Amino acid sequence: MKKNHRGILTFITGIFVCLCGITLLALGGWLAIEGGTGWYLLTGAGFLLSGVLLVLKRPAGLIVYLLTFIICTIQALTEVGLDGWQLMPRLFTFALLGIWLCLPWIQKPIVTVARRIRYGLAPGVFYMAVIITIFWSGWHITGERFVSHHPFPGFTAQPGTQPDSSDWRYYGNNAAGQRFSPLTQITPVNVAALKPAWRYNTGDVMRKGEDSAGREFSFEVTPVKVGNSLFICTPHRQIIALDATTGRQRWKFDPQSDTSANEYLACRGVAYSAVNSDSECPEKIISTTADARMVALNAKTGKLCKNFGNNGYVSLTDNMGDVPPGFHFITSQPMVMDGKIVLGGWIYDDQAEGEPSGVVRAYDEATGKPAWAWDMGRTPANAPLRPGETYTRGTPNGWGTYTADAKLGLIYIPLGNATPDYYGSKRRPFDEKYSSAIVALDIHTGEERWHFQTVHHDVWDFDLPVGPTLMDLPDRNGRIIAALVQTTKMGQLFLLDRRTGKPLADVRERAVPTSPSLPGEHLSPTQPDSSGMPDLSPPDLKETDMWGATPFDQLWCRIQFHRFRYQGKFTPPAEGTSIAYPAFDGVMDWYGASVDPLHNVLIANTSYIPFTMQMMTSQEAIAKGLMKPWAGWHSGQPYPKPKEFAVGPQYGTGWAAVVKPWLTVLGAPCSAPPWGKVYAIDLTTRKIIWERPAGTTRDMNIFGTHTNVPLPTGMFMMGGNIITRSGLIFMGATADDYLRAFDEKTGRELWRTRLPAGGQATPVTYIGDDGRQYVVIAAGGHGGLGTRSGDALMAYALPEK
Repeated sequence: MKKNHRGILTFITGIFVCLCGITLLALGGWLAIEGGTGWYLLTGAGFLLSGVLLVLKRPAGLIVYLLTFIICTIQALTEVGLDGWQLMPRLFTFALLGIWLCLPWIQKPIVTVARRIRYGLAPGVFYMAVIITIFWSGWHITGERFVSHHPFPGFTAQPGTQPDSSDWRYYGNNAAGQRFSPLTQITPVNVAALKPAWRYNTGDVMRKGEDSAGREFSFEVTPVKVGNSLFICTPHRQIIALDATTGRQRWKFDPQSDTSANEYLACRGVAYSAVNSDSECPEKIISTTADARMVALNAKTGKLCKNFGNNGYVSLTDNMGDVPPGFHFITSQPMVMDGKIVLGGWIYDDQAEGEPSGVVRAYDEATGKPAWAWDMGRTPANAPLRPGETYTRGTPNGWGTYTADAKLGLIYIPLGNATPDYYGSKRRPFDEKYSSAIVALDIHTGEERWHFQTVHHDVWDFDLPVGPTLMDLPDRNGRIIAALVQTTKMGQLFLLDRRTGKPLADVRERAVPTSPSLPGEHLSPTQPDSSGMPDLSPPDLKETDMWGATPFDQLWCRIQFHRFRYQGKFTPPAEGTSIAYPAFDGVMDWYGASVDPLHNVLIANTSYIPFTMQMMTSQEAIAKGLMKPWAGWHSGQPYPKPKEFAVGPQYGTGWAAVVKPWLTVLGAPCSAPPWGKVYAIDLTTRKIIWERPAGTTRDMNIFGTHTNVPLPTGMFMMGGNIITRSGLIFMGATADDYLRAFDEKTGRELWRTRLPAGGQATPVTYIGDDGRQYVVIAAGGHGGLGTRSGDALMAYALPEK
């Protein structure tokens, strides 16, 4: 009975090896036809022969398997060397199967006891050695990717350049967006002693249906800290005040707005306002709702400020024309400065020509009355509307966090691209002028001072997702220059004079591909290349960069690489499927970069996720059920939302776009790690000081599961970092549910702690009323990244003495 059972097990194993061989032959043949390597034909034939011999209970099946595995090993080492994370999909599965073939109950029906050392023990040791080598070389290659290029600079700050308060009043701590804290209580020496201080659960969790059809529920808030109060907002736009020392709730306000039409549920922060002229609300919390209203609350009580707007509310759809539910809302906090509240807003991307306007508006800080509007379609752009007029539709919008310079009286607006995103044949001159540009506006009048464009005729959704970070830098003659650095989705950094918008580091026009493209399209033959600054964009992909969870999905990605259109960073959108890398999620997204003004060092965390962009005719998309027919804004028909968030119907163009992460059928990335890195850059010398992978695979696995071996590959990120004067970098962001502290000078990880959910937010640090320094981060996950969802605000501090 046992003998028959073992024989059946060997037979089934042989069939499985045959199937592996047939799959490699089929996919390998396809790859060879597409112009890829022919190695898989050889290994597929070998595994097929091995499987047939095992089914026939021939000892030669074990030998043929070993020889074929050796060929696989030679191929893998030839392609990627001792990069363990690249070796893993090529060899790990076959090495495990080889060990299985060496076990006694597989070998007993086909070899004698005397020959099992030859067919079992020796090959088993070899297969195990390969597995050990994969993991050893994986950790080793991670270490090799931890590179120190240049020494950390000495103290370079000018007097008065560092913050002097433990409050955190803006997303970036100050209006300059530096995300730098002057606090020194937590240091590289004692940071390992950090412990949980308190936890607050908002109660605002994902509701039924909010995890379907591409909808994103993300807890991305960065708290505002004023005095001993923290102020936050939740994905459904509840506003909450907490005791900053204990985490105890002071008040909660729920605007009770309908979020059913919103595809993206997130709120990245609120704004604090202090206006003594308003006796009812001398201190306000300014936020926005999911249905496009601005709201002002008394910071002490959470009650509506009745003298602000209409009983505490201001409509943000006034003079906007037709705005369907869910088409306009604000994810980022407004900028409050010099008596003005300035905001833009998110417009539902890539839906149609003539979407609602991307106008930037300012309101009186005390009353909520309109102060000015900057509408690029008007002449001048800050000209007031006449009765019956609406703001220019379809213009690029400024949806990210703004930064500002009070001394210059300027606010810096990061602009997106004109809708629709991936087809621009009908864009107007002002769309072409301002798409993906930084614009500096006078905070009092809305008059433009200057603008600088980072992408010409943007049809890749490379919009600017966050305002620039401001700092003062010495020039070559030692004079101090008012500078800014703009992060981009492409991974480029633009260093400009913030007074004039002129580059401080070389920017050259670089030739880019323009063919093939869609009918009627007119692509720019060149794009701005910030050659005077480090380029954090990924190198162009090649076939051997393809990855997967197994040899088979890795091979499928190789086939797709040859079948899809790919010409590098600016691959033109064209009919069919292209690889978009970087894509709209970007190398750096809404969180931007931090700057240490004492040493003029920039810290940036980056992600590397390729996407696919499928362009098809509107008729084809309708036939596939991806979108519905629609006659346009003036038809009177309700707007028909597409099947899922990844579908951009682009009504009015004749072309639809489907943009998704490039993943295997198992949900693994098609590109090899590292998938996430942290950089330190000297802004004076404009050189990289150090770079390192950050994050592990612990909480990300195939099929969207959250349990895995914590391989230190470097992981996808969404969320920013902060710097302290004591030389620490605090960062959540990575998709492995950790909050980490790094040494600013070396990049070495000094501390990490598990979070109850994904930490896709930017932390803050401050001093509580008990004299302790706290580090606080939202841990609620990110729908798009697929991290664990939750509703926790976590605080950490050194133990009380």
